[in-house]
Amino acid sequence: MSKEMKLPGFDIDLKNNSHGPVTCLGMEFENDEDRRDHFTELLREKLKNPEFREIEGFPIGEDEDILALSDPPYYTACPNPFLDQIVIDSANNKKRKQDSKTAFSDDLTGSKHGRIYNVHTYHTKVPPEAIAPLIKHYTEPGDIIIDPFAGTGMTAVAVAQCNEENISEQPRRVILNELSPIASYIASHYSHSIERPNNLIKSLEEKIESTFEDCKKYYRTLHNGWPANIARSQKVKPQNRDCSPDEYGVIIYTVWSDVYVCPECGEEFTYWEEAVKLFHCQVLDVFKCPTCSVNLCKEPKFVKKGPAQLIERATETWFDPIVKSALLRHKRKPVLISYEYGGKRYEKYPSQEDFDIISSSDTLYSDVEAVPMIFKGEAWGDTWRAGVHLGVTHVHHFYTNRNLYAMALLRNKLKNRKLWFALTSAALRLSKMNRYMPQHRGNRSREVVGPLSGTLYIPAIGIEVNPIQYIKSKIKDIKKLWEHSFPNNSFCSTQSATNISQLPDSSIDYVFMDPPFGANLFYSELNFLWEWWIGLFSNRSPEAIISPAMNKSIYDYKSLMGLALKECVRVLKSGAWLTMEFHNSKNVVWTAINEALQAAGLVVADVRVMDKKKGTTKQLTFSNSVKQDLIISAYKPNGGLEERFIQKAGTEDGAWEFVRTHLSQLPVFVSKGQKLEILAERQNFLLYDRMVAFHVQRGVSIPLSSAEFYNGLIQRFSERDGMFFLPDQVVEYDKKRITVREIEQLSLFITDENSARQWLRERLGDKPQSFQELHPQFIRDIGGWSKNEKSLELSTLLEQNFLCFLGEGNVPEQIHAYLSSNWKDMRNLEKDDPVLKAKAKDRWYVPDPNKAGDLEKLREKVLLKEFEEYKQAKKKLKVFRLEAVRAGFKKAWQDKDYAVIVKVAEKIPNKILEEDPKLLMWYDQSVTRIGD
Repeated sequence: MSKEMKLPGFDIDLKNNSHGPVTCLGMEFENDEDRRDHFTELLREKLKNPEFREIEGFPIGEDEDILALSDPPYYTACPNPFLDQIVIDSANNKKRKQDSKTAFSDDLTGSKHGRIYNVHTYHTKVPPEAIAPLIKHYTEPGDIIIDPFAGTGMTAVAVAQCNEENISEQPRRVILNELSPIASYIASHYSHSIERPNNLIKSLEEKIESTFEDCKKYYRTLHNGWPANIARSQKVKPQNRDCSPDEYGVIIYTVWSDVYVCPECGEEFTYWEEAVKLFHCQVLDVFKCPTCSVNLCKEPKFVKKGPAQLIERATETWFDPIVKSALLRHKRKPVLISYEYGGKRYEKYPSQEDFDIISSSDTLYSDVEAVPMIFKGEAWGDTWRAGVHLGVTHVHHFYTNRNLYAMALLRNKLKNRKLWFALTSAALRLSKMNRYMPQHRGNRSREVVGPLSGTLYIPAIGIEVNPIQYIKSKIKDIKKLWEHSFPNNSFCSTQSATNISQLPDSSIDYVFMDPPFGANLFYSELNFLWEWWIGLFSNRSPEAIISPAMNKSIYDYKSLMGLALKECVRVLKSGAWLTMEFHNSKNVVWTAINEALQAAGLVVADVRVMDKKKGTTKQLTFSNSVKQDLIISAYKPNGGLEERFIQKAGTEDGAWEFVRTHLSQLPVFVSKGQKLEILAERQNFLLYDRMVAFHVQRGVSIPLSSAEFYNGLIQRFSERDGMFFLPDQVVEYDKKRITVREIEQLSLFITDENSARQWLRERLGDKPQSFQELHPQFIRDIGGWSKNEKSLELSTLLEQNFLCFLGEGNVPEQIHAYLSSNWKDMRNLEKDDPVLKAKAKDRWYVPDPNKAGDLEKLREKVLLKEFEEYKQAKKKLKVFRLEAVRAGFKKAWQDKDYAVIVKVAEKIPNKILEEDPKLLMWYDQSVTRIGD
């Protein structure tokens, strides 16, 4: 490859190629093939060892599939047995010693745009540009980094970018660990050099052409349509034209529509014909039955709005040639064909010949394994939806029969499994999950929008893309990726993060992780389609998710994440750092992560915000989804602190020894523009929390009360703007403090429902905001809910205490005032102006005092309903909603139901009752009234 072919950010490794001597883990080989053969034989022998196969997360599949996919030692489709050698080899070559680091203190951004980045889709990816600054900050050249939840290997891409900047120094190495075989397979392509990429591309192109010749008769259509650009500019439905019987075009995609049944007359009709107004780029919520003219709708929410009757999908029986059985499935029909003829795009309605071709392809037998959609002994899992997945009992049912035939034919022709990357990169777009949205048709032909991310949803209007044409269109991007030069400094392993036993203790310099968060995504289930194509499946037992289908609760999730974090602490060197990207809208998951971090022995030092610029489909669609992620920085206490602490454990000196060390790890000064940012970790309450956690996790008694600790802070350390500093730090802070004009307002710390309401009132009083804007701030300011206080989600707090503008009617005065004051183009606009309404939509705001009464009544109703549950409880209340108890006591007092107050008071802890003046007042008075 010539130097001109190199893409920015990557260097060409001239030593490691298939044509000359290569060095790998201290060994010399004549070429890359010899290297691969040598380590493949070692891996083959390792697979014969029963103990090796017992490593947690060992994938489900055949040994030959593991060996065929692997490229050892750089990538193994099973636990990588060479990780210990990688550590030893790195230690022998390392020239620099890691310096002491403080927490990374800048917010991060990264873009999800880019053809290379999106060559192969995945459910979640952290942009490498957002990881690279962390790599630079926390590591030095020659260090070893591990990503225990590596996904598709973006950490390796970030490391390659950092190495490019330090090309004259010892390169950093990265270990990518991933439970999913398909994720580690994708990561191997993003993180390793591909030898002779032009030869691979040529082979791929030849196999694609050969496959096209074998199955082109199933993707041809009579040339009787109309030019696509003309059709899109017209508002009337054009007719298919007459044509010569021997003129055929190549199908690009076929639009399919579900068939429904009218509940009134029982007649069948296609959703496309009645609800879709194609040339008006519109899909109707309510439409009429073509036979009886009754109003119909597909979604239950439109039944009352219509009014309309709810329709159901029609069904049909077909013979599946792969499972060799008759099955019931939803009835679908092709309704529109986009094709190419003479280098131009055309559209048409399916003719009888098209129907005949599709009917004949339904009998095709594909040489694929019939794998059921089975999880934990039950059909399907968490993504199954009644009314959507009828008849989808096996993986191959996600494909039309002709697409399945063509894809399987191509896979069998691609003997080199590196080339399967082209197939898996297209696998989702070629499935029935590919969506067609006519409402986007007028926007530069973007009606083909792809599958809905994070689910296995089959839409009512879908796209069947010609697989040969689509994979051919991806070759250019795949070639660019393969022409990247990734010096072989990354190593992929396929196993659980809960036990990476191949790595020695204290051998890793830095950990970056973007783990699964609760029930956000069910990775192994979503990966099932991809993994079916490569023949290896995820071992789901150690998967850290909240899954009703697998009976995994928040406690199981916290336990598995705790094991993974403890493993990270084991392999981390003393004083080294771990960075976690956090993405979840539920603070119960945030609390679980915090507890798991502390239980593992890590000390949290900072929480930052990362903006990925472009969200997932769910983030862009749903108003209560989170669009910004948090970056949590935590460190493993160094050996010196641990040794000193052991000597002073349980004493005041031991507590202050921890505080001094912790302060030395924190950023000293952070500003944005001319505004100083208050560092929460330097405030007294968080310093106390960190000190307490450090003692508790080591089984040591806490020597100081909070009052004693706060007084001791003032005596021992310098205080500036509510933050505490070491002597040398305060000098630096004072010098930089004079460079900023204003100070960020101190955040109210959230510990219960009442403080959360105050916090939201402060945030929304001057600046109405969306859920997405509020959530990262909210999560960052949660200090841990009071022990007995029921934790509430942000969405619940907003719904019960504030108002949201949904885009209907005039923009409220509170939002109008904010927007007109902060955006020039919003000034002088009427409150019903569409531009203003679009900007105001989904913003939460503080209710007008004159209208707040109705909202308060609604909130009180919810609280009293919860209080009724407390009245019926037969045991002591350990966790409850204090605001509900207050509302219930108030209502009972008004009703003179004093016995209820006494009864519920006996169920809550005495400490809570005694420390709340309102509750205590009602209780004491009630006891007096009933003469107890």
